[in-house]
Amino acid sequence: MTRRNFAARPGDPDTWIKAADDPRGRRADVIAYTARLTIDVTPDLRGRIKVTAFQRGQTVADMLRELLAGAFPAEGDAP
Repeated sequence: MTRRNFAARPGDPDTWIKAADDPRGRRADVIAYTARLTIDVTPDLRGRIKVTAFQRGQTVADMLRELLAGAFPAEGDAP
């Protein structure tokens, strides 16, 4: 296995996507999230999202998961 620096991404998308399936060295609560969602946003919006997450004491990922779960509830969940 090639060792990469923190936050370094593999050169090709297939390796990056398949890396999510490799639980070695990952926390148990993070392993549950095995799909990646990539969106394009403006630098200004990205900054606002990061500041808001920081102000709420959350990570951006946790904040966006909560937002998306509320917008797209599972079958049987109250909207």
